[in-house]
Amino acid sequence: MLVFVPFSFRRFFLMSLIACALAQTAPLLHAGEKPKGHLVIIGGGPRPEVIMKKIIALAGGNEKARICIVPMASSEPQETALAQIEQFRKYGAQHLDMMICSKETGDADSNLAKLRTATGIFFSGGDQTRLTSALQGTKALEEIRNIYRRGGVLAGTSAGAAVQSKIMLTGDEMKNKDTNNPYGVVQQGNIATAEGFGFVQNAIIDQHFVKRKRQNRLLTLVLENPRLLGIGIDEATCIIVKPDNTCEVLGDASVQLFDARAAKSIKTDGAGNLSAQNIRMDILPSGARFALPKP
Repeated sequence: MLVFVPFSFRRFFLMSLIACALAQTAPLLHAGEKPKGHLVIIGGGPRPEVIMKKIIALAGGNEKARICIVPMASSEPQETALAQIEQFRKYGAQHLDMMICSKETGDADSNLAKLRTATGIFFSGGDQTRLTSALQGTKALEEIRNIYRRGGVLAGTSAGAAVQSKIMLTGDEMKNKDTNNPYGVVQQGNIATAEGFGFVQNAIIDQHFVKRKRQNRLLTLVLENPRLLGIGIDEATCIIVKPDNTCEVLGDASVQLFDARAAKSIKTDGAGNLSAQNIRMDILPSGARFALPKP
C-alpha cells in the first residue's frame, strides 16, 4: 500500500536545487571505492625521463597506451598540449591526443569519445582554478574518473597535481598581503582553497614544494585539517598512488609529509597564529614508500 504525503512544490523545488548543487561539487569517487588505476602526481618543473616512461607504462606501454592531454590550466592550452604530446612521443608513446574544452563544451560527443578510449590522462601545469572551472560537474570529468576506475593512469604536473586532492590549494592568501614574503605565516584562515577533483580523498597535495618554500602553506592546512596527510612534492619528482593506496616517490628530488593525526594541543593565539605539538614530518627520497590515511 502506498501512502502519499502532502509535499509542497516550493519545498520540492528548493530541495532539487540543493541536490543539483551538491551533485556539481561533490567528489565523484564514492566512500570506500577502490579504483584499479594509478595516479602520477608531479610537483612541477622538469619532467624526467623516468617519470614520463612510467606514465606510458602505466597507461599500457608504447604501443597500447592512449594518452589524452588536458591542458586547460595553461594560458596557452594549444601550445602546451602540443609540447607535451611531443615529449610523450619522444619517450615512445604512439597514440596521443588532446582535449581542450570549456564548461560549455566539455560534454561534447567528440570529447567524451576521446575519453572513453583513453588509457591515460595528463593534466598540464598553469592555474588549477582554470582546470576545475572547465571540468567540475561535467560528464567529461566523470569519464576521466572512469579511466581511473577501470585501471588507467591519471597524471598531472604543478596545477595538474594540485587538482587531484579533494581540498585544492589555489595559490591565494587571505590574510598575509606581503607579496615579498609569500606564505610567511602559519595562521588560521590564511590559505585559500577550493574543491579539487578528489582523486585523493585523505590528503592535501602541494607542489614546487622545496623549490618555492611552501612548507608554511601546507602546514597551515594540515593543522586546520589534522585528519588529512599533507604531501609536498618537489620539482622533477612525483608520487605514484597505487590501487592499494600505497605511494612511491620517483624522480630527482624529494617529497615531504606533514602528519598531524597524532598532534596535541592544536590551537590559535589571539592573532590567529596556529600552534601544535607532536606533528610528524618525513622527508622521502626517490624509491621511498608510504601509505595514504585510511578513510
